[in-house]
Amino acid sequence: MTFPTTSRPVRARAVRRWAGAAAVVVASSLALAGCSDDPTPVSDDTGTATEDPQPSEPGSGSGQESDPASPTESAAASESASETPSDPAASGTAVPVYFAGDGPGGRTVLFREFQRVEGDPLTDAARLVAGGGQPVDPDYRTLWPGVEITSVQATDGVLLVEIPSDGFTERPDGMSRRDARLAVQQLVYTLQGVQQERVPVQVQREGGAPLFGLPTGTPFEAAGALRTLNLVNITSPAEGDTVSGDTLEITGVANSFEAAGPCGIFRGEEELVGGGYQSEAWMGNRLFPFEASLPLDGITGEVVVRCETDDPTGGTEGPGPAVDTKTITVQ
Repeated sequence: MTFPTTSRPVRARAVRRWAGAAAVVVASSLALAGCSDDPTPVSDDTGTATEDPQPSEPGSGSGQESDPASPTESAAASESASETPSDPAASGTAVPVYFAGDGPGGRTVLFREFQRVEGDPLTDAARLVAGGGQPVDPDYRTLWPGVEITSVQATDGVLLVEIPSDGFTERPDGMSRRDARLAVQQLVYTLQGVQQERVPVQVQREGGAPLFGLPTGTPFEAAGALRTLNLVNITSPAEGDTVSGDTLEITGVANSFEAAGPCGIFRGEEELVGGGYQSEAWMGNRLFPFEASLPLDGITGEVVVRCETDDPTGGTEGPGPAVDTKTITVQ
């Protein structure tokens, strides 16, 4: 993921005057605002059950948004096995790992990338999140300060994560309350993605000790996707890939206005070729698969693939589009 140092001109788009455009802009702004570092209960953003639920908001995962499917069904659908990159020559198991990155307006959100692990997929993926590895994309990062994870097991209807209780029972210096909640969601989304099932994640510590100041007595659920994830995420090509041929095939997941958004190939600030993607759907509490094809005629060397969500306001309202980029080499 690479962001240009200066803003590029907004692509001209047809003006949409129908009332739904304004409603979507407002809903998206509320959804992104829902994970702010404010005094709302911790349970709202960790996914932990609460006996006193807060009023629902768009994208909160409360089941009140337009998608009639339950949060579990919607979230599980965004982690379909068909999205996993396939390389018969590669060893190990490809697992989805969720890392933090900069979303619209600089807000921290989660991005997914696939990595290969040689051991137990659940345990090794959790250790990547907990600081035992590095994201492939240099602009992604983990919010975990380096925590030992003993094991992860699927048992008794939960994913049981064993973490020794002798460290990070409270937030480390520099970790905000919101980052603590988002760090937990890194683990939850990663393990549920590996398991291909939205089952609760139970953190087990001696004596029921907290983690980053968050109580571990109750299993963690996945928080609402629209509040937690970047709304566009490129799956392939991956960061650092070398590609060839006449056409670049791009896949990913997104939740963009009218299920479409721009994709382009850039070198610095220059757009070498522009196009767009069309996802399977939009709205609801999940990201939807998309595909795009861009011609590679005359393009060689290192370039940046950039996909965005559509911004029906043209940049005049809200924090702007969600963006994801991958630096690749064209032969």
